[in-house]
Amino acid sequence: MKQYLDLCQRLVDEGVWVENQRTGKRCLTVINADLTYDVAKGEFPLITTRKSFWKAAIAEMLGYIRGYSSAADFRKLGAKTWDANANENAAWLANPARQGEDDMGRVYGVQGRAWQTPEGTPIDQLAKIVDELSRGVDDRGEILSFYNPGEFHLGCLRPCMYSHHFSLLGDTLYLNSTQRSCDVPLGLNFNMVQVYFLLAIMAQITGHKPGVAYHKIVNAHIYEDQLPLMRDVQLKREPLAPPRFSINPDIKSLNDLETWVTLDDFRVEGYEYHSAIQYPFSV
Repeated sequence: MKQYLDLCQRLVDEGVWVENQRTGKRCLTVINADLTYDVAKGEFPLITTRKSFWKAAIAEMLGYIRGYSSAADFRKLGAKTWDANANENAAWLANPARQGEDDMGRVYGVQGRAWQTPEGTPIDQLAKIVDELSRGVDDRGEILSFYNPGEFHLGCLRPCMYSHHFSLLGDTLYLNSTQRSCDVPLGLNFNMVQVYFLLAIMAQITGHKPGVAYHKIVNAHIYEDQLPLMRDVQLKREPLAPPRFSINPDIKSLNDLETWVTLDDFRVEGYEYHSAIQYPFSV
């Protein structure tokens, strides 16, 4: 929680105004932020200075794991985060690659589960990582990448958190996640939960202990219409005690995550928080 608030304060104090062409808005921006989450110690990074909807964050990551490409599938899991980008993004609506309502195209999990080779053969990056880690193998390239410049034109949005690199030391699994761009008021509360969750669930299904998750943000920003709420409301609130997160121990494989797992298999206990803040969202 302190890491998050420190970054917010850094944006207010040190941020430089940058014009964002996609949204037509200005952003206060800083370059390079590093956050760490000690999953071994159960330091669940859920924001308490406003209500945060952790279930939607996990539902979105579960959709990536399953390789979903439809906002409708994400909604069924419990995440509405792709509704706007799939259905309100003017450039995507005019893109001939779009396959109708709710189609997201070849973004995020599609790349992770079915990256296309030049010959047209799909590569399941995630299955390879799970298989090798389950056998105790770390080839220093256990990397789940969503960033495919050759297919940007086939999706509604370039990935923001685009790389997850797993490393095995003995029986402990570590994670380095890299994010090119982060809307700190809205996106980061999701992304922190997702990085923590990804290491925790991957450790569980590959039979290892979770270690530390390292989260690098390259471009951290806050939009001009979000600034007053961050500066004058959220940053003036005192953080509360962190909650506890748990995963159903019956989840033991990638197949389990692909088939029967729901949000009911994850629990957060002792979550105390300040009232919600309705930050504007920029499509």
